[in-house]
Amino acid sequence: METFALCLVIIGGLNWGSVGIFGVDLVALLFGGAGTWPARTVYILIALCAVYCISLLFHTHTESDEYHHAHQA
Repeated sequence: METFALCLVIIGGLNWGSVGIFGVDLVALLFGGAGTWPARTVYILIALCAVYCISLLFHTHTESDEYHHAHQA
């Protein structure tokens, strides 16, 4: 779930970067306009994932997380 949420938040960030730099909303471009249901669905999914990612800021590490980080190559 965390990977999915982070991927969508990254997509949203890149989309906003595209809007800010180039004036192009890539999600709207791909889905036929910002007001279409497919584009709005993507915007809503990105927003929900962003809210979920807020919880990751307060995520406490478990022992298995510490083991995994300590033994990474």
